[in-house]
Amino acid sequence: MSVDDFDRAIRTNVRGTFLGMKFQVPAMLATGGGSIVNMASLAGVQGVANLAGYVTGKAGIIALTKVAALDYADRGVRVNVLAPGPILTHHLEAAGEQTQRQAASATPMRRLGTADEVAKAVLWPGSDESSFITGATLPVDGGQLAGIKPDRMSRQGREMPRARD
Repeated sequence: MSVDDFDRAIRTNVRGTFLGMKFQVPAMLATGGGSIVNMASLAGVQGVANLAGYVTGKAGIIALTKVAALDYADRGVRVNVLAPGPILTHHLEAAGEQTQRQAASATPMRRLGTADEVAKAVLWPGSDESSFITGATLPVDGGQLAGIKPDRMSRQGREMPRARD
């Protein structure tokens, strides 16, 4: 990865998020508070090989969200972040069906998420139902962060039934 590509990833993700909050927070403080929902990625929580700039940028968004949440928690501004996993966006569509199948099989739900599911997840951290939540990272990942769900398991030399798809 070139230094320029790495710098661009950091500018886009970390600096972009910082600048958004720099102007959102004063407006929210002036009107009595509010909720900010930043967008990171599951890659910012667990890392992905060969994506140093992307992973570092998304991890930076998560860290920046936590700092902002702490800085403004007692002033009525809540700040949380979503960490989507494999979502069927134009990037994943362009990668082809084989890549899509691999990404879907990596989730315990055995499917890709949709942009609509991410959009719906954005609404919850800003709602009254989540009014005591700030500084949280919410995975939207089909259970991928929870762990690994193999297709087949064995117990003491005995093969177990195939996992349900």
